Order: sequence, then C-alpha cells, then structure tokens
Amino acid sequence: MSHPRISLDPAVMGGKACIVGTRITVEAVLDHLASGETVEELLAGYPPLTAADVRAAMAYAAEHLRTDGFVAV
Repeated sequence: MSHPRISLDPAVMGGKACIVGTRITVEAVLDHLASGETVEELLAGYPPLTAADVRAAMAYAAEHLRTDGFVAV
C-alpha cells in the first residue's frame, strides 16, 4: 500500500501511519471525523492539514481494511 501523502516511519509516532511531513496520524484524522467533526473543523484545528490529506487518510484506511484488516463488530 503506497500513498504519497501517508508515511510510515518507526521514528515518528511509533511507526503509525501519518500525514507526510507531520506527526498527525491517520488514526487521529479518522477519530475526529468519526466523532462528528467536519472536515472544515478538522482543518481549522490542524493547520498543516489539507483537504487532500484528509481524503488520503480515508483512502489509506479503506485500502487497509480492504486488503489487511478485519473488523469484527
């Protein structure tokens, strides 16, 4: 899984998937969206983020679930 806006570096945030050039994790982006925060609110709270970064985080998560993840509910 390669996403140009997502990085995996063991030295940054314990190797969690992050938006390139930041310490903002994909997990944090998704948590904010899942809690009902709008993309505009998320971008206001995290000035380094762009709308394209948010879309990349969602695409990364979707691809991960499609190929690697199994979520039992």
